[in-house]
Amino acid sequence: MRRDPVHTPAPIPDDPTRCGPQLLADLLAENPDRVCIEHKDTEGVWHEMTTGEFDRRVRAVAKGLVASGINVGDRVAILCPTRWEWTLLDFAIWAAGGVGVPVYETSSAEQVRWICADAGARLVVVETPAHAARVDEVRDDLPGLLEVLTIDEGAVATLEARGAQVDDAEIAGRSALTQSDTLATVIYTSGTTGRPKGVELTHGNLVTHAYNGARSAMRVLLEVEPQARTILFLPLAHVFARYIQIVSFVGRAVLTHCPDTHHLLEDLAAVRPTFILAVPRVFEKVYNSADQKAGHGMSRRIFRWSAKVAITYSRALDTKRGPNARLRAARQIADRLVYRKVRAAFGGQLEYAISGGAPLGERLGHYFRGIGVTIMEGYGLTETMAPTSVNLPGLTKVGSVGPAFPGCWVRVDEHGEVWAKGPHIFRGYRNEVEATKKVLVDGWFATGDLGTLDDDGYLSITGRKKEIIVTAGGKNVAPAVLEDRLRGHPLVSQVVVVGDKRPFIGALVTLDAEMLPGWLATHDLPPMDMTVASRHPRVLAALDAAVERTNEVVSRAESIRKIKVLDTDFTEANGYLTPSTKVKRGLVLRDFAAQVDELYIDTRPEHDRDTH
Repeated sequence: MRRDPVHTPAPIPDDPTRCGPQLLADLLAENPDRVCIEHKDTEGVWHEMTTGEFDRRVRAVAKGLVASGINVGDRVAILCPTRWEWTLLDFAIWAAGGVGVPVYETSSAEQVRWICADAGARLVVVETPAHAARVDEVRDDLPGLLEVLTIDEGAVATLEARGAQVDDAEIAGRSALTQSDTLATVIYTSGTTGRPKGVELTHGNLVTHAYNGARSAMRVLLEVEPQARTILFLPLAHVFARYIQIVSFVGRAVLTHCPDTHHLLEDLAAVRPTFILAVPRVFEKVYNSADQKAGHGMSRRIFRWSAKVAITYSRALDTKRGPNARLRAARQIADRLVYRKVRAAFGGQLEYAISGGAPLGERLGHYFRGIGVTIMEGYGLTETMAPTSVNLPGLTKVGSVGPAFPGCWVRVDEHGEVWAKGPHIFRGYRNEVEATKKVLVDGWFATGDLGTLDDDGYLSITGRKKEIIVTAGGKNVAPAVLEDRLRGHPLVSQVVVVGDKRPFIGALVTLDAEMLPGWLATHDLPPMDMTVASRHPRVLAALDAAVERTNEVVSRAESIRKIKVLDTDFTEANGYLTPSTKVKRGLVLRDFAAQVDELYIDTRPEHDRDTH
């Protein structure tokens, strides 16, 4: 292995008392009147909550958990979309000495059964009666489960009332027992290659990592006037959103939640965040929607011109000379005509966004930086408590995932696999001793991802070790580069690159049902369903062109020669996407084996460029 790992020294020293309850106690002592949360009621009215009020509610709910039979170390599952009660419950579980176990609200009854059984959940808090019914389906397989409480039926109020007779000293005593090495949460992996594994993360993993970020890498996000603000709309069941939740408290930012992404635009307008957290698909949707809204004629030409200016301007920022006067003038004009409207969609105050979960794509990174929204692309996994590396404001290399995060080490071994080390690395997989031993070696975590480190220590991810395709000609191909680039086209929803032991690389492509109607309208085509569109000559021609652009970044041996457009999408509902929107590649290859075979029926050289 490489023995000169890139290391960014931790600005925060180790502290055995650093934990969730202590973090809240420190904030309370500093300023109980600071607004820490804003939440929207059922009437759509926003309300502020101070640190003092939040602490009071946390202690009240923690008492209710104690009264409900939760003992120190007991696991409490939360099956709920992102809403302010999620954050309240998270801190209350810690105050009661418990361990939070997030469950995606979209999880099936079988997934709920596996996670709650493996974690040994004693209590489950859900959002709706429908969620409660899902737990009840598997209740017989959860003998240790005491109760299911429903937020929409007054779960929080029930807990507060139930704990009224519990003494404050009980909560203080339990909180005092919590240390940096105490288990804080068990987060289950997305399960793209099998049954989800429970990742055990300590309070030190969560809080120390958040301090390292807030005091160094993310300072520019948090040190704004009058106060930094963010809105969470990604699932808090995902490690990435959970991390930003803690960072917001550490960094004294106002934290808001968007439970229903159908209302995201109006919530962004109301909250006016200064920074947000998102996955690349969100930025792709914003760009593609703006492109479609430009319509026809001059408006469309202006949008396309402005996009080119933004990308050219951003690329020039990475040169020694920087943008010239002509380019700066063009950007000012484009800002008045287009960029302000795009930024307004984010609330008008957004300067920075954090992107993770998948590669962003160089073109999008340059576009958004060019219009005035710097996307800090980073890299991490559940096992690393989210970020292990991240681009920094003013120190960004678009296309990379940045240098090692403060307090973390990153190295790449001789096989190209990325390894990570630091206070953020999980302590092990729950009930999986052998699986833990395979990935934790001498304090280093084997991520399973492939990457490269440049001379400045910036990491670039090239794919997953388990997903490398070896063609019949012996060429090793990482599918992620091709998939991410092709997925940037407005017509494309999902891409699965294939070609293992085959004569060339092909791909299964699904259409984006949300973007399809607008694309058809702007191309003077009548409305059509997915089945018709997947075979329409104009649609296929557009995808041909997208494939050609995708192939520009790889050699001919690695390029996509043929695609098969499916008449159905991969979704979480039909089982082909995980709750974190990752494609279950193995399941797709099994269920669409016939469509894959169709790609290779005719392999004559003259048909290499026939992408249908």
